[in-house]
Amino acid sequence: MTAPEYIQLKAYARQDGFFLAILWIVSFASYIIGLSNQLLAMASLLMVVSTPFFVANRLRKFRDEGREGVISFGRSYAYTIFVFFYGAVLLAVAQYLYFAYLDDGYLVNSFSKMMTSEEGRTMLEQYGMTKVIDESLTEMATTRPIDYALNVLTINILLGFIFGVPIGLIMQKKRLKIDE
Repeated sequence: MTAPEYIQLKAYARQDGFFLAILWIVSFASYIIGLSNQLLAMASLLMVVSTPFFVANRLRKFRDEGREGVISFGRSYAYTIFVFFYGAVLLAVAQYLYFAYLDDGYLVNSFSKMMTSEEGRTMLEQYGMTKVIDESLTEMATTRPIDYALNVLTINILLGFIFGVPIGLIMQKKRLKIDE
C-alpha cells in the first residue's frame, strides 16, 4: 500500500467511523431511555446487531467509489479495524460525558428498581443470585465514568478485529483478468 492509498483508507475510515459512532451513540441513548420504554430498548438492540452490516455497507461504498471496485482482504480488514477504532473512541468520549455529567446514578437505580421489584426478587431468589446481584449493583455504583468508557472502548476495538475477518473476506474483490 502506497502512502496516498494509506491516507485515502484512513480518511474514509475516519468518516465512516464517525457515522458508526453516531449509530452507537443513538443506540446507547436508546438503551438508557429503553430502561423505561421497551420499544426503544428493542431499537437499541437492533442498532447494535446491525453494526457489522453497517460497516460492511460502508466498506462496499469505499471499495466501489474510492478503490474503483477492487479491494484486497488486507485492505478490507485494515479499513474495518480503523472504522471500529474511530467509532469506539467517539462512543467512549460520549459515554464518559454521559456517566460523568448526566447519569447521576440513573442506570444503577434503574437496575436496582428492576431487581427489587417483586418479580425481580422472586426470580433472583429462585436462581440463588440475590447476593451476586447486590454485589454487582454495589460495584456498578462505585465504578468511575472513565472505567465504563475504557471498558466499552476496549470491547469495541476488539470487535473490530473479530468482525474484520468475515467482513473483509466477504467484501474483498479482485480485478478480473481477461485473456485476449
